[in-house]
Amino acid sequence: MADTPHVIQTHQLSRLFGGRPALDGLTLEVPEGSFFGFLGPNGAGKSTTINILTGLLAPSSGSAQVLGLDVETQGLEIKRRIGVVPDGLHLFERLSGEEHLRFVGEVYGLAPAEARRRAGQLLEAMDLSADSNKLVSSYSHGMRKKLALSCALIHEPRILFLDEPFEGIDAVATRELRDLLQKLVASHRVTVFLTSHVLEVVDKLCTHVGIIVKGRLAACGTLADLRRGADGASRS
Repeated sequence: MADTPHVIQTHQLSRLFGGRPALDGLTLEVPEGSFFGFLGPNGAGKSTTINILTGLLAPSSGSAQVLGLDVETQGLEIKRRIGVVPDGLHLFERLSGEEHLRFVGEVYGLAPAEARRRAGQLLEAMDLSADSNKLVSSYSHGMRKKLALSCALIHEPRILFLDEPFEGIDAVATRELRDLLQKLVASHRVTVFLTSHVLEVVDKLCTHVGIIVKGRLAACGTLADLRRGADGASRS
């Protein structure tokens, strides 16, 4: 994918907490249309990276661009063009699933009729139509994950950021979400940036992988390239 533009670029990106680096000179490029898995143990800096790229956290030094926009000076424009499913779900418990989706759509500037139309499509795609009039407070954890993903998709973002999206959900919900994400990347050229500490998740989903350890990038490339490198290292 040498000629493919990069939708995420960071250069020597660092973030300190209490004088200690959570990110330490991270230089990273994510190709457009890829399913990019950002892999590392808990505390490696995965969530810190997502928080900087999505405008929730300022870097201590270095630079980052999303869709060619600077995260520090053009954060609002970036937010209009991305979707985010954070590790901790923050949903409005006293709204129904449909009301929640329509509300989020209108916050992103969709006309009420268009927000209603897209909400209906997403609820059907996520197999939530039968529960669309139930309060979010009654939803299972897997249903909440699917609703959160729907909220992130309703404005048709160009990049989807997912922070540990399969954490705490059962095998059936994991498989459903995995299939939906694969179809999304294949059919709409949406770039997915997914963090995980579970290698199996990345192995089944991702075309490209970055591995972060103690705030530093340890390896990055296509999944095929990293597999070949690992095979070569194991034989030597």
